[in-house]
Amino acid sequence: MNRLNSLTLFVLLLSALIYGIIEWRTAAIEQDTLIVDVERPDFIAEKLKSRIYNEMGQLSHTIEAERMEHYADLEVSYFEAPHYTLYPQKDGQPWKVSAQEATLYKDNRVELKTQVLIQATEVDSLIKEIHCKKITLDLKTNIISSEQAVIVVGKDLTIYGSGLIIDLNTKQMTITQHERTIYKKHDKS
Repeated sequence: MNRLNSLTLFVLLLSALIYGIIEWRTAAIEQDTLIVDVERPDFIAEKLKSRIYNEMGQLSHTIEAERMEHYADLEVSYFEAPHYTLYPQKDGQPWKVSAQEATLYKDNRVELKTQVLIQATEVDSLIKEIHCKKITLDLKTNIISSEQAVIVVGKDLTIYGSGLIIDLNTKQMTITQHERTIYKKHDKS
């Protein structure tokens, strides 16, 4: 009888252990599925091209990107290789802004990261291009800001500094911490 009780107790404990492992694995799989569902975008666009107009019907900006993922619950869109063309609110030539990646938030604020390049399209512009790692762009006001190191390349000069504020409508630029400026006259040959 003692042997029968021991065998029964062993089978009962083994069954409880197997049941516990099955329940634990099922709960872990459900949790993993939940995480994957939360991170799934509502829609994806490949080779995106979009034109955005203001209330007056004037072209505000265009965006081209290799890929865009939109997450409605998070109210954000992620872009790979975005290229923005920003048109000043008043008359003027557009500016081009590109990066490796960008995040667009619901308040029309865009954070561009990795190899950010800002280019003037105006032929006689004093500033030709600006290089930095990260910028924030307000699409409502056309104001660009950054706290990162910046390199400003212009006609006959290169400026190194940190921190940047640009109002594309007024063409005013402020570098918050100037490090150095190099002047070099280019011959027109």
